[in-house]
Amino acid sequence: MFKGLTPINYHGREVWPLVEGGKGVAATNHASAGAWAAAGGIGTVSAVNADSYDPEGKIVPQVYRELTRRARHEELIQYAIDGAVEQVRRAFEIAGGKGAININVLWEMGGAQRVLNGVLERTKGLVAGVTCGAGMPYKLSEIAASYEVSYLPIVSSGRAFRALWKRAYSKAAQWLAAVVYEDPWLAGGHNGLSNAEDPLKPEDPYPRVKALRETMREGGIPDTTPIVMAGGVWYLRDWSDWIDNAELGAIAFQYGTRPLLTRESPIPEGWKQRLMTIEPGEVLLHRFSPTGFYSSAVRNPFLRSLEARSERQIAFSTQEAGDHVFQLDVGVKGRNFWVTRGDLLRAREWFGAGFTDALKTPDNTLVFVNPQEKAEIRKDQADCMGCLSQCLFSSWADTETNSTGRLADPRSFCIQKTLQEIAHGGDTEANLMFAGHAAYNFKRDPFYSNGFVPTVKQLVDRILTGD
Repeated sequence: MFKGLTPINYHGREVWPLVEGGKGVAATNHASAGAWAAAGGIGTVSAVNADSYDPEGKIVPQVYRELTRRARHEELIQYAIDGAVEQVRRAFEIAGGKGAININVLWEMGGAQRVLNGVLERTKGLVAGVTCGAGMPYKLSEIAASYEVSYLPIVSSGRAFRALWKRAYSKAAQWLAAVVYEDPWLAGGHNGLSNAEDPLKPEDPYPRVKALRETMREGGIPDTTPIVMAGGVWYLRDWSDWIDNAELGAIAFQYGTRPLLTRESPIPEGWKQRLMTIEPGEVLLHRFSPTGFYSSAVRNPFLRSLEARSERQIAFSTQEAGDHVFQLDVGVKGRNFWVTRGDLLRAREWFGAGFTDALKTPDNTLVFVNPQEKAEIRKDQADCMGCLSQCLFSSWADTETNSTGRLADPRSFCIQKTLQEIAHGGDTEANLMFAGHAAYNFKRDPFYSNGFVPTVKQLVDRILTGD
């Protein structure tokens, strides 16, 4: 047992201060979450469009048959509720009364409040708590309290938590079980990097977590309410000065990336094999997500193609002005595209290389793509099923108008499509592959020598030694 690490009281039971990070779509499910809880920790079922099963136990494909976005959005919400309920029930059974089962929800996912209510209504007595981030989930405390489950907001700064506490959480303080600090430079998936922070200049998490604790103390929250460190956590020995530290109060640790490589992990074998090849610096913090948030993923050909697409971009004016005195003569229809001489030459070069179609962005720029890319972009935008509350890529919004009112952005992508594909056997090089920035340790950590893939129990036992 690693020095100083002791169980915490969570939702009326003793558990190890080890939380499995919830990863959607379908990258954490009943098998991984149930096994994590059975090992004495807090297992997390992702409630983001989780899988359902047919009577033979096969995954039910999430096929959208309705013709309008709004109608497909309703299909999506039903898939989400049914899938998460099934995953929770199975996870609870696997846990066998040990540890605890949480669910994870993204606040900016489509129909988040309806999904959360729908799942908690049908899983009473099974779910211990809800982790929730990707936005400012003010309503989280109210919903959790109404079902008498704990809530664990995910934040990246003390400032964000202060806003949540003052507006809503202070009214349901008894159900606040922990606060998850997700480091925006280290964690995989979406994160809360603000406009005031530089994505290229990582900050030490210690003073940020210390500031979060001080904010919590201002609200009268006891030091026994843990802060869960999420992002970059691999070896507990690297965090020894955080444990039993009076400045920080109670600390727990969230593991998102390491549980991907276990026998119970639901991700396909090809994804597991790819994890073992990741090199330092290969995980990219980027802003291509249609959520508008920064996120971290493996810099594979899928991400490289998005980088290249944005590099094939020029500004235009609808009338002759300033340096924009040359009419664009490739990639567009019509004559109302005025560009600089340098951009005209670049556009002609891209056109000659096969990128023959120029697509407008919401920022009065054009990106050049090949005909195959254009067809895929347009189809994916047309097939939108409203998986987010607002989508930059398709301009969907969960409002009366069903639109953000802005031009759909071809520099982004359909996140539901690619996450569903990679989770169910799609090409790992042609899809978004979320990972934390410590993922290179799969290749370096002797625990994984000779391609060893542990069970969740073996992984938790290993973590508890400090390694």
